[in-house]
Amino acid sequence: MKTNSKEKSHGGIQGVYAHRSEVCDCDMTFAVFVPPQAAERPCPVVWYLSGLTCTHANVMEKGEYRRLAAEFGLIVVCPDTSPRGDGIPDEPDNWQFGKGAGFYVDATQQPFAANYRMYSYVTQELPQLVAASFPADMERQGIFGHSMGGHGALTIALKKPDRYRSCSAFAPISHPSVSGWSKPALEKYLGSDETAWRQYDSCALIEDGHRFPEFLVDQGRADTFLEDGLRPGELESACAAAGIPLTLRLREGYGHSYFFISTFMDDHLRWHAERLKKQA
Repeated sequence: MKTNSKEKSHGGIQGVYAHRSEVCDCDMTFAVFVPPQAAERPCPVVWYLSGLTCTHANVMEKGEYRRLAAEFGLIVVCPDTSPRGDGIPDEPDNWQFGKGAGFYVDATQQPFAANYRMYSYVTQELPQLVAASFPADMERQGIFGHSMGGHGALTIALKKPDRYRSCSAFAPISHPSVSGWSKPALEKYLGSDETAWRQYDSCALIEDGHRFPEFLVDQGRADTFLEDGLRPGELESACAAAGIPLTLRLREGYGHSYFFISTFMDDHLRWHAERLKKQA
């Protein structure tokens, strides 16, 4: 692992790191904030998964998470959203697919299957690296994200409820199998058999019996992607039918950007901190 940068912030360290990913077969970059409490003891880990077109840098620079992460003693890990590099297959003119749009799936279709394995990267390879390289209490993990990353956080939590104690999302793509901006990507990554998409669709996973203790979702009412892309009402219906507690807060006047995310970041960190407290 290579250290690209380190900066002191709120008593902790915001670092950016790079490593060779065997899973994605390319060099990957990620950010980690380590709070001051980590000098004395391992700290719980919260994973933040970013949205379409983003890298690790968007939330690191605009998410405003460090003050409260330092107060609560949370390590915050921010992966990239896709494999990177000149040899990675891409559609440069399509912001909803390819680089910056890995959708946190393991692709099965060529030419994407060799590199676009973001599900395995986020759930296997990067956690192993974080556990080996940082003072992380891997028994206490939470996960959250925005938009495409909210989709990733929800699906990962539903499939790994024994690993994560908490899950939340900002404006998640709630039903990607039918959403106008994710359905084409799922077909290219996973093939035309829509049954294969269900493992990466939170509504479908809930319908198929997957469960998680509770979710927090914030959604801006002025989000231009609300109706076609995000569909929070469908997640609400799926959770209600399954008996999964969902706190869905529709925020009047807020859009899809980091102005929205940073406004409610403190609420989400409090949500995770409360659920990641060390049990007696």
